[in-house]
Amino acid sequence: MNAVIEQLASHRSIRRYTGRGIDDDLLEDLVRAGQGAASSSFIQAYSIVRVRDTDKRARIAAAAGDQRWVREAPVFLVMCADLLRVARAVRKSRGEQLAGWTEHFLAASVDVALMAQNVMVAAESVGLGAVFIGGIRNDPMTVSEVLDLPEHVYPAFGLCLGWPDQDPEVKPRMPVDMILHEDRYDAARVECDVDRYDDIMREYYAARSENQRTTDWSTPTANAVQGKTREHMLSFLNARGFLKR
Repeated sequence: MNAVIEQLASHRSIRRYTGRGIDDDLLEDLVRAGQGAASSSFIQAYSIVRVRDTDKRARIAAAAGDQRWVREAPVFLVMCADLLRVARAVRKSRGEQLAGWTEHFLAASVDVALMAQNVMVAAESVGLGAVFIGGIRNDPMTVSEVLDLPEHVYPAFGLCLGWPDQDPEVKPRMPVDMILHEDRYDAARVECDVDRYDDIMREYYAARSENQRTTDWSTPTANAVQGKTREHMLSFLNARGFLKR
């Protein structure tokens, strides 16, 4: 493997950071790297809000389930799917309004995810640690109010950045043969594949250096998807101008 592939395969979520700050010029370089990501039709439907204000951080951290690293990270960013500039471009060129099409929501959501992943990879390449914060969707209205987000913009997730003060093991991903199919999706193998991966993760959790657990992959996965339905998201997104048709 080359250095890029090795780095990508060695990602860990980092939630504890040293007191060392991140230079503004470096952060701008990371954002530029994020902008290098592919964008659907080059619409670049994303924006980033850097949150410096301690009170705003505290409110967002509370909304996200009281995740202290949101308060403590040297840099905290809110990654937004943003169709406001696109709406302006549409009006400028055709005099029409965005109509809340599902396709546009998907394009903006994919755009911000690709851009954010580039930012994280660039950060890790210079020794920084990072973790995404999906918990801001627990209360996206509060986050939107705190950050004055306008219509056609929604907070997709947060991103904590800092110099690592922990060195966790890399979680074993699913074996490639579980996710790589040939010519057709082989659903018949899923049950055995999940059982096999449960064995892998059970061994990992029991042996890791911190926070050993007696569990597998299926149990926390089921808890996560059943406990994070966030039923408010559809009405929230409708109110922001998304997913209306």
